Amino acid sequence: MHEVRIWDLPLRLFHWLLALAVTGAMISGQIGGNLMIWHGRLGVFVAGLLGFRLAWGLVGSTHARFASFVRGPSAIHAYLRGQWHGLGHNPLGALSVLGMLTALGLQTLGGLFGNDDIAFQGPLYPLIAKETSDWLTGLHRKGFWLILLLVATHLAAIVFYLRVRGDNLIRPMITGRRHVAHPDAASPAHGGGAVALIFALTVGVAAAYGASGAWQAPPPPVPAAAPAW
Repeated sequence: MHEVRIWDLPLRLFHWLLALAVTGAMISGQIGGNLMIWHGRLGVFVAGLLGFRLAWGLVGSTHARFASFVRGPSAIHAYLRGQWHGLGHNPLGALSVLGMLTALGLQTLGGLFGNDDIAFQGPLYPLIAKETSDWLTGLHRKGFWLILLLVATHLAAIVFYLRVRGDNLIRPMITGRRHVAHPDAASPAHGGGAVALIFALTVGVAAAYGASGAWQAPPPPVPAAAPAW
């Protein structure tokens, strides 16, 4: 067995930071109270991470690019019949990645415009009507269960591949390298250099800044109460 590089360092850092941020956001959102401040901060951080991943999916190394793993139904059919061979995400794994990124994007967007009718308002709440915010907040609360289901499915798939197929999916996401039987037929990841990384980081920072609402004009000061004589 030989080792081949498949996951670059930026992608691995993204993966584990996203896992920690989503876990923290889910826990803080369920507890509520003073932790809602951190729930909102983690939501902004997730928005930045998603912005980075979208950019890295265009300019990152080989197996991080969407073009390398987004495939049609024929590839999925071939994989189910055992006729697909490759590195990186398999066709079913690609569906999982796209589904997770889409769900997290929509969940984050709903939270940025949401409110809890008590003390918390998303950073972009002032941009929309209260009724629209309430509607998005309802979707955001229901979306928690969808994210939980996707995370559980992801973890179940990891256990299945480890126990049934003997394929450890966690180790490559830590080391970046995967064991292959025929190294001559496997193409290691390449690309995703310094310029690409700077571009993706810029997009991620811009996404986080946009999600934070820091670019909005501050609300006008509350008029001072007239003295009671």
